[in-house]
Amino acid sequence: MTGTPSGDGRVGRPGVTGARRIVVKVGSSSLTTAAGGLDADRVDALVDALAKVRSGGEREMVLVSSGAIAAGLAPLGLVRRPKDLARQQAAASVGQGLLVARYTASFARYGVRVGQVLLTSDDTSRRAHYRNAYSTLDQLLEMGAFPVVNENDTVATDEIRFGDNDRLAALVAHLVHADLLVLLSDVDGLYDGDPSMPGTSRIAEVTGPADLEGVTIGSAGKAGVGTGGMVTKVEAARIATAAGIPVVLTSASHVADALAGRETGTYFHPTGRRSADRLLWLAHASTPQGALTLDDGAVSAVVERRTSLLPAGISAVEGEFSAGDPVELRDPSGTAVARGLVNFDAKEIPQLLGRSTRDLARELGPAYEREVVHRDDLVVLTPRTAP
Repeated sequence: MTGTPSGDGRVGRPGVTGARRIVVKVGSSSLTTAAGGLDADRVDALVDALAKVRSGGEREMVLVSSGAIAAGLAPLGLVRRPKDLARQQAAASVGQGLLVARYTASFARYGVRVGQVLLTSDDTSRRAHYRNAYSTLDQLLEMGAFPVVNENDTVATDEIRFGDNDRLAALVAHLVHADLLVLLSDVDGLYDGDPSMPGTSRIAEVTGPADLEGVTIGSAGKAGVGTGGMVTKVEAARIATAAGIPVVLTSASHVADALAGRETGTYFHPTGRRSADRLLWLAHASTPQGALTLDDGAVSAVVERRTSLLPAGISAVEGEFSAGDPVELRDPSGTAVARGLVNFDAKEIPQLLGRSTRDLARELGPAYEREVVHRDDLVVLTPRTAP
């Protein structure tokens, strides 16, 4: 692998050393103590590394930080992360303030202001909300603030949650047009087996999915304060690299080396190119509220010709949804082939099935002479994207 000199004169990874806008994600286990509270020394060490990279003014950074729920456990007298959503939200409500206060105090040592941005998947799959999220983050960076992003756990429901901050980080990297995503864990990279077992070794580079065939990937770690594990990090790397963004996966203690382009952790090479921003969120961050079954002709039109979905090609509808909600588009066998934002309420669609827009406009009015799902609000699912 060819490289360019890093900051210390060594040859570094070109996808890292040339990155101007960087998204860094850190997990709960890298920020908290064994008892579940925030570890001030760990937070300060992370901030030291990020502030140093940013200090020259040539690189912009966004931090996606877990830790809100974990930080709220001890103050609420909880000994472990609760399983029910209500208590998770209560812990997040208490912990989010503590987390941002800790970052604010730590970055203040460098004269850097922190801007908090809380997101839900619903905020970012809808067109206007997506533009607002991008504008806010871009403006914070332009004004010299350091955005700290987290899922809005206090209001998110099971139906609109990202599920883990690894996936959120990959999507934020795409949202802000980042050149690099760095995923920080409590493990110094991806291993070809359980890293605690003898005989396993770190995978230095991943050039594509074929490199991971036969690799056993672990789930959540021992700390019990996070939701992800290596599975979600590899999936996040897949989302980012498919959108043309290189990824470094390493431990929080190696963040300085990772950002300098040194050979630490696992480097995931880009495998695709950037797609329409919002459609990535629609594919990976939205939860369908219902489903439309398409006939063979409509499947061909949507999947192969990438056209809008018209009422004439729909044979069945299920679920309860409102106009603007994400829905799944299925072929006659029930396989999900696409996902899109629907223009009608579920109760309106049965009267539209199999009919032309011209007939509908004549009978029901001009408001019905339109697509059920417009092609600009529709993403075709690959087999690995489908649930």
